[in-house]
Amino acid sequence: MRADRRAEVVWKGDLMSGSGTIVSSGSGALSDLDVNWKARTESSDGSTSPEELIAAAHASCFSMALSHGLAQAGSPAEQLDVNAVVSFEQVEGGWKIAKSALDVSGTVPGMDEAAFKEAAEEAKAGCPVSGALAGNVEITLEARLA
Repeated sequence: MRADRRAEVVWKGDLMSGSGTIVSSGSGALSDLDVNWKARTESSDGSTSPEELIAAAHASCFSMALSHGLAQAGSPAEQLDVNAVVSFEQVEGGWKIAKSALDVSGTVPGMDEAAFKEAAEEAKAGCPVSGALAGNVEITLEARLA
């Protein structure tokens, strides 16, 4: 089985002064989102960036992986609050997506802190977005029960 997802972007102008628009996505969930260099390196001012979209992808993927792992272990979560911060840094030779920092707080009845942290680490390792980033982007995790 395979699932393909798509998005369409129109870019006008050069990198520094140009801008683009995410015009559509296959699901229809993303459309008319402005993207530009300033949103990547300075203030977003209402525009998005590839890094923000990666952060959303990582947070949602991780939450799904953790939710599944907890349920499989017999301790389904009532709620998981997941935050991801993706860092875009200037390094020698250019710019790089350098880090994705995951932070999760969970309400999981009957589970202790150590078991929750272990489940979160397993989810981090098993999340397909983590797999896509692994080896190129530092991935960190803070996990705690609410």
